[in-house]
Amino acid sequence: MDGMEPPSGRNYTRIATVVLLTLGCLFVLKPFLPAILFAVAVVISSWPLYLRLLRAMHGRRTLAALTMTLSLTLLVIIPLATVAYNLADDVATTFGQLRYALEHGALVPPAWIRDLPFVGASFDAYLRELIASREQMLELAQRMLEPARHALMAGGLVLGTGVLQMSLAAFVSFFVYRDGHALVAVTSSMMSKVMGEGAESVADIVSQTTRGVMYGLLGTALAQALVAAIGFAIAGVPAVPLLSVMIFVTSLVPFGPPLIWGGATLWLFSQGSTGWGIFMAIWGTFLISGVDNVVRPMLISRGTSLPFLLTLLGVLGGVIAFGVVGMFIGPVLLAVGYSLMSEWTGTRDPIVKQKGEVS
Repeated sequence: MDGMEPPSGRNYTRIATVVLLTLGCLFVLKPFLPAILFAVAVVISSWPLYLRLLRAMHGRRTLAALTMTLSLTLLVIIPLATVAYNLADDVATTFGQLRYALEHGALVPPAWIRDLPFVGASFDAYLRELIASREQMLELAQRMLEPARHALMAGGLVLGTGVLQMSLAAFVSFFVYRDGHALVAVTSSMMSKVMGEGAESVADIVSQTTRGVMYGLLGTALAQALVAAIGFAIAGVPAVPLLSVMIFVTSLVPFGPPLIWGGATLWLFSQGSTGWGIFMAIWGTFLISGVDNVVRPMLISRGTSLPFLLTLLGVLGGVIAFGVVGMFIGPVLLAVGYSLMSEWTGTRDPIVKQKGEVS
């Protein structure tokens, strides 16, 4: 008996082995970690829908998982790929036209500037004088065009990388859907051994929080895209589907949609449609951007009450850490951490009460 290793020594050996294996697995999966995390977040959020679909398909897990994966591809990945392709093409065309206008002296202020009330005529005259008399300004503009083009092309490359990550996430989500029940059983058993009686409560918090944040992000993006599509169609803005998808994508970033509907407003003014330009500005300010202030808090509060600062930091930090899919992963991770901290410190009761009031 004296020569045998104490039980505590065996436990330490097991813990060290598990830690080393976990670190090794994370190192191997590091290139795919963003896609895996995004796939898990999507599956957790849509798991109730998958269960309904599974019952409708009489327990055919492969067919149900394939249906969910194809739906994700059609609703998210294909529109994003379309935006990335059109962005690269439009950037090249637009900057080519600007370069030609600068080199041949054909750059003039837009006609809608003259139609602005009170200051239009004087502002148009000032811009024409500035363009005609300040050659240094034109040289500076020519020097700025190329860096700006490279910056926008880099943005398109980031968006294209996001499409690849989401495609990989869709592939992973198929297997997570199909083998979800087995994965839940293994995860529950592991959490019970590590956390004991509190494992079930932690699992509920994680799933509830993940669904709340994903519903808030995607629900708000979809609502803003639909409202924007209606406004663009009423005002006669071209490429309504493309602009609506861009609204959907940029709505995940704070203050993103105004860049799209603001550009549509300026286009309407440049075409001489002053009335429709004013309509688009009002529609964008009060309806498209207003949706964010109504829908997002209502949906997110069903799963957690995440402060705005954490949501903003989650989106920006997630993009820096994981790329485009980080817009989803970052807020979800921060929300789960925030909810668990609130639960463990006993400060979650006000949040649950607030959630009940909203519901």
